[in-house]
This record gives sequence, C-alpha cells and structure tokens, in this order.
Amino acid sequence: MSMDRLNAALAADVEQLRTEGRLKPAERVINGYLPPAGARGPRWLVEGRDQEFIRMNSNSFLSLGHIPELMKAADEAAAKFGVGPGAVRFIDGTFTPHTDLEARIAGFLGKPAGKIFNSAYTASLGLALSIQNDKTYWVGDALNHNCIIRAMRVAGVPRANKAIYRHNDIDHLKECLAAIPEGIERVIVIFDGIFSMRGEVAPLAQINEAVAPYREKFKDGLITVVDDSHGVGAFGDTGRGTIEFTGAPADVIMGTFGKAFGVNGGYIAASNELVEAVRQKADTYIYTNPLSVADCAAADKAVELVDSEWGVERLRYLHQRIAQFRKGLDELGLESISGPHPVVPLMVRDGDKTRRMVRDFESRGVLVVGLAWPIVPEGDDTIRFQVNASHSEEDIAEVLRVLSEIV
Repeated sequence: MSMDRLNAALAADVEQLRTEGRLKPAERVINGYLPPAGARGPRWLVEGRDQEFIRMNSNSFLSLGHIPELMKAADEAAAKFGVGPGAVRFIDGTFTPHTDLEARIAGFLGKPAGKIFNSAYTASLGLALSIQNDKTYWVGDALNHNCIIRAMRVAGVPRANKAIYRHNDIDHLKECLAAIPEGIERVIVIFDGIFSMRGEVAPLAQINEAVAPYREKFKDGLITVVDDSHGVGAFGDTGRGTIEFTGAPADVIMGTFGKAFGVNGGYIAASNELVEAVRQKADTYIYTNPLSVADCAAADKAVELVDSEWGVERLRYLHQRIAQFRKGLDELGLESISGPHPVVPLMVRDGDKTRRMVRDFESRGVLVVGLAWPIVPEGDDTIRFQVNASHSEEDIAEVLRVLSEIV
C-alpha cells in the first residue's frame, strides 16, 4: 500500500514520544452535562465511566457556556443567517455578527479597532505575518505560549532578529533591548499577560518603563503586544485583564473568546492602521472561512454580559472561590504560586507523585491536569487547578477534601 512506509515512520515517531515521556494519553470523551443542583455546581459525565465529575481543568473561567442568553443568541443568529458563512471574509463571508463582535471587543478593551479569527492561535500567526519584515526585531518572554513561538517561525523571523528574556526578568529584558543590532527599524516586545501554566502575571508597568527609552529609537517604533488569552474576561475588577489589573497599557492586545467568554474564536485589538494591515496581510484571516455567526453572536453576548453589573458580580464570585481554594491549600501546608488568577498551581515537584495524584483525583470524581517533566522542568512538576464561576462553595470544599486524602 502507498501509505505503508509513511505509516511505519509516523508510528516510530509516536513511539519516540512515548520513550521521551511526551506521549499524550487517550482523550477522555465528555458525553453528558448535569446542571447545578442545590448546593453543588455542575457535573460532567465521561464516556466509559459510571461516575459524575467536578471539572477543575476547564479554562471556561466564568462558566458562560451554559448561560441561556448565550445559547439564545447563537440560536437566533444561526436561524437568521445559517450555520456557516459559505465564503471567506473577502468573498461575502462577512456577516453582521462578525463586524458586531469586532466592534464589541475593541470597545471593551478601549482600542480603535478589532479583528476576529478562528482562534487565538491563528490570531497570533496572523499578527506576526502582518508586521514582520527583514528589519523587524522580536523580544519575548521565555515562558511565552506556543502560539507566539510558532508565529515567529511561521513568519520567518531569523534567529538573529529575536531575543528571549528570562521569565518576567525586567533587568534581562533591558539587556535584550540594549543589544538590538544596528539596522533594525521596528521592534515588537511580546509576552503573555497571564502565563497559563502557573497563573503568573506579566509586570506590564515595569515592561513599559523598560521599553520607554527605545520607543523613538527605531524608524517604525517599538510596540508592546500582550497575549491576554487567560486574562481578558477573567482578570481585573471588570474583566479587562492584565491591562486593568496592572493599570498599564499595551499597544496590541490578542486574546480568545474560548476561555473566560466560554465560546470560540480569537481576536486582535489595536490601532485602525494595524488592524487594516492584518486584514490585508494575515494569511490566517484571508484564506479561511471565518467563525460561524452563532459563535460570533454568542461571543458578542458574552462580552456584553461581562461588561455589566451582572458580569462584575460574577467576577466577584469567581474571586471568592479562588480565595477559598487558595486558603485551603495554605491550610493544608501545600506549596503554590500566589496570585488572584483562577489558574492555581499546586507545586508537587515530583513527577511520579504528580501522575499518581491525577489518577487518584479522577478515581474520586475530580478532573485535573498534571504537568510533569519533560513538559515542565524537572522539579517543577505541577497540578494545575482552574477555578470556575460555576464551582460552588461546596464543590471547592469537596476538592480540598479529596486533596487532603491523596496528597
């Protein structure tokens, strides 16, 4: 058969991942949802398991996916426009829900314009493809998300035109800026707002202070870009993410509708000129059909809800559950990384113990994520909990009870 030799080679590649400890397990299939009942939050059903689960591994931080207003908005948009756009944006694949959502997210983040993508990952690729040229220099945090790293590669950024500073190390960032070679005309300083593995916050005010002396040095200037996929919607008093929490601006904000907003899709919010350049040059925008109108309408409603008193109250409740969980970890004498974000890491620092605890949690009805070497450095083995607004006080107490039994 024509595929036999390639199949054998690919099977060997996968086996090598197993040898290196990087093989991903079989994916659990969720086949049911039980809504909140009484004092408990929702429960999830998994194919092949006769058990109900609390999810402590969901990045739907505000738990908006089952809010009736979002489902109604999606249904009404699909009924009006159909379930698919039928074309790319440039060939009459742009519908009212697309432009409404772009205006909504730009306004929410205080930017002149916005552009939506099928995911935050493709938004990152599209941005890099739009602003990269042979005189562009990129400076990024060592723990940036894979989408940023991959974007530089896809855009063809040469090794000589980029620098990586140690994680949240402002002194090292300053060294990288001082070492930018002659001939560079534009500089992009890019970083996660919230680092997804550990819930740490980028020191945006200090970053702005570090880059200030270089803003006018280069022909096309220097800009800051924050990927705030884990921040916007879930962080800050009104959900505006890292810029709100730190009280410091960023020139470009990238993010997702697939985490705190509970839907799907990604976006860039920035100046009119940058967004138009993205529209004209981003392959990941130009050569693909856009998000469905149902996704757009639901995401638009999600941003509207977050940008309301209802949203502020939901954020306040989420922060109460985060505080409850963190207090419980402290009372158990367990190590974490402090912070108010719903990503709460438990530093286990032992790979075998991490894997065993993940199994024990699952057997007791709690789904969590374990991160062990080589996914993280040796000694940084972690269980990453993600607190959601659908978790009740009793849910958090139950998770802490299970943790006390298996640690």
